Amino acid sequence: MAVSLLYFLQEKMLFFPTVLEQGYQYRFSKPFEELFLKTDNDAVINAIHFKAENPKGVILYFHGNAGNLSRWGLVTEYFVEKQYDVLIMDYRTYGKSTGKLSEKALYTDAQFCYDYLKAHYPENGITLYGRSLGTGIAAYLAFKNKPKQLVLETPYYSITDVAKTRFPMLPVETLLKYKLPTHQYLEGVSCPITIFHGTQDRVVPMDSAKKLLNLNMENLNFVTIDGGNHGDLINYDLYHREIKKILP
Repeated sequence: MAVSLLYFLQEKMLFFPTVLEQGYQYRFSKPFEELFLKTDNDAVINAIHFKAENPKGVILYFHGNAGNLSRWGLVTEYFVEKQYDVLIMDYRTYGKSTGKLSEKALYTDAQFCYDYLKAHYPENGITLYGRSLGTGIAAYLAFKNKPKQLVLETPYYSITDVAKTRFPMLPVETLLKYKLPTHQYLEGVSCPITIFHGTQDRVVPMDSAKKLLNLNMENLNFVTIDGGNHGDLINYDLYHREIKKILP
């Protein structure tokens, strides 16, 4: 029974989208352009492209597994204040985005957004930033492309690894349709990588993130935030100091 529940309900356990009416009007304090990107025959991805004055570069941001752009756009304004343009998309079924969700679709839509940015910015000015669920997607893009750098906030070794800690008695490797093997992608990433993780993270355990250190990559900087949990790293001075180093 438990095996069947995990297999058939795994999308509901992993993804928590909030749908928006197509006519919903976003309200942000920074200048932005709303985009509708047709990434597949049956999918249209809604995205927000923030525009900073005299931008130092651009950040392609992949958000966590809950909410939509009305929330995550507010989060990314932090980077616009640092004079960076930001492009952030809603995954399929989130917000105004449409189409069937799958791991392949996550990668396809992400690459489409990356290619969109490459048409407007030099590739060596693109920073990939993933948060929680979005870290695996960002890692995939860094593996497939040549961005300036990769930033991962509260990443996992893989979704399979996290699932094993929650369902230790179940054969999760064969049940999961979403693997998101961050560790496999990072092994092929040549750009600088910065990881932020809090010691009190109860969503993605620190132990899962620390396994990424076993890759022994010289281009990897792991920033441990003592006391930080899954959603509050921005409240710590150490986070701001390190962000200032990589996004001067």
